[in-house]
Amino acid sequence: MKNNRGFTLIEVMIAVVIVGILASIAYPSYIDFVTKGARADGLAGLMNVANKQEQYYLDHKSYTADMTKLGFNADPWVVDNTFYEVDATVAGGVFTATAKAKGAQATRDSACLTISLDAAGVKSPKECW
Repeated sequence: MKNNRGFTLIEVMIAVVIVGILASIAYPSYIDFVTKGARADGLAGLMNVANKQEQYYLDHKSYTADMTKLGFNADPWVVDNTFYEVDATVAGGVFTATAKAKGAQATRDSACLTISLDAAGVKSPKECW
């Protein structure tokens, strides 16, 4: 009598079904973590712009809407992960820095498409910070 070793088709199909169920549970959580990670880079970009605006204000006694004057390579400036574009506006002697979601982040993170921070430290929308 011959001793067969290996898996039956049924055993392989059960394993595939189990892996599929685990993947369907894990994938949405993974996307959520990726979205929050990309948003964190956008928030860091906003804080960086606010910091540079305050440094610029100390030197020139005014804020600027030109990101290149703050030392960034473009106006508007794109953060390192390229998921957010940060720009600044100046109105009434006060700046507002705004990060807008780009590419995949714009479709993943519909609640935080635009995040802003102004000279007074007001952050909006609150749930994105």
